[in-house]
Amino acid sequence: MRTAPTILHLDMDAFFASAEQASKPSLRGKAVIVGGLGPRGVVATASYEARVFGVNSAMPMAQARRLAPHAAYLVPRFGFYRAISEQVMGLLRALSPLVEPLSLDEAFVDLEAGGAARDETSARLAGEKLRADIRAVTGLTGSVGLAASKMLAKIASEQAKPDGLVVIDPGSEREMLGPMSVRILPGVGPATGDHLRRAGIHTVDEIVEAGEDELVRLLGKAHGHGLYAMALAHDERPVVAERETKSVSVEDTYDVDIHDRVRVGTEVQRLADRCVRRLRGAGLSGRTIVLKVRRYDFSTLTRSETLRGPTDDVAVVREAAARLLESVDTTGGVRLLGVGVSGLADYTQEDLFAQAAGDLGEVAEEESGEVAAERVEAPVERRFAAGHDVVHAEFGHGWVQGSGLGRVTVRFETPDSEPGRVRTFRVDDESLSLAEPLPLVPVEGGASGLQPDLVSHPHHP
Repeated sequence: MRTAPTILHLDMDAFFASAEQASKPSLRGKAVIVGGLGPRGVVATASYEARVFGVNSAMPMAQARRLAPHAAYLVPRFGFYRAISEQVMGLLRALSPLVEPLSLDEAFVDLEAGGAARDETSARLAGEKLRADIRAVTGLTGSVGLAASKMLAKIASEQAKPDGLVVIDPGSEREMLGPMSVRILPGVGPATGDHLRRAGIHTVDEIVEAGEDELVRLLGKAHGHGLYAMALAHDERPVVAERETKSVSVEDTYDVDIHDRVRVGTEVQRLADRCVRRLRGAGLSGRTIVLKVRRYDFSTLTRSETLRGPTDDVAVVREAAARLLESVDTTGGVRLLGVGVSGLADYTQEDLFAQAAGDLGEVAEEESGEVAAERVEAPVERRFAAGHDVVHAEFGHGWVQGSGLGRVTVRFETPDSEPGRVRTFRVDDESLSLAEPLPLVPVEGGASGLQPDLVSHPHHP
């Protein structure tokens, strides 16, 4: 363990919801819930105003609507969040070469490795400057925890929420951890927590009192030893700058079970296309193609096929996924489908046994999965997802408040405007079109958007 609190953990505050509030003046200070809006959707992030009503991440959206019926419900804009995340991660990498991202809105930083801090005073100054820089660059807030280990830095950032900074002084860890619930420790989820509770162990102090041998008896050798060390505040895990990607995958959950076998096949092909685009975007290829199918009764089946060499050919992945689908019974209906590639490498080897021609792969690469799906299904009207950006030839930039029955309702406002007016249009109104998100903080030179690829239209769960 270190003798100075030079490991920093940053956690952006209610990230998705805060980004939406910052970009939409009319939603500031109000309950905002971001997630899948279908019957089987779940909450991705709830603003602090929504959490007052008991709404939390991973909660079924139907339950959230019962708890907070008057909240604003928005579909995620992952491209938008990713661009903001890249700005934040850039600030972190300016502090140290050792930055370990955990998600779009969370990361560890080894301040000592970058020379940004050597003691509590310099670590606190680095943390406060980081929070100020994040606000200046993105307009959002983040909470910072500083400690001598990763475990304690993460606990500190949780205590700092929202928009705060907490430092855990080396030497005070055991006293602080003792009365806390066992769930505060890494690796203690609901199942392990219940197992410990049934054994009469509720707090970290009670783990220490039970002793290492009892922990091993209850949880097994590896988990027992590790958990006992954590309870003693011993955490030697280093901040790891790069994590090896083990697989690349995409999946979709459907609001209504898919029964038609042809539709299932079309969805698998579309997912294969998306998976390969993600694979190529990362500069990778893979040998093992994986198909995931969750059926109507929640049973989940996984099938895989390993090729003779790594590939990033969309035609090869499509064919392999189709072969795997042939071995799965989808008679009762399908609620989730996924396609993945594992056994990754940074080179490709042509699959001499692939039946598809290369031209087919080129066509699929040029044509997005969403466009391909639209051509197959031939929808009669455009889709406007709640919360996504639009622009009108007369009224300018706005966002979708809702759509249905051939109509779309738009509120016209921008991040630096006053709350805007609401108007309703026909979905086929040629004056209305999808738009790129605007930056939350004005950009010098008048740039109109964060990044050119921010308009994303995912298949929402």
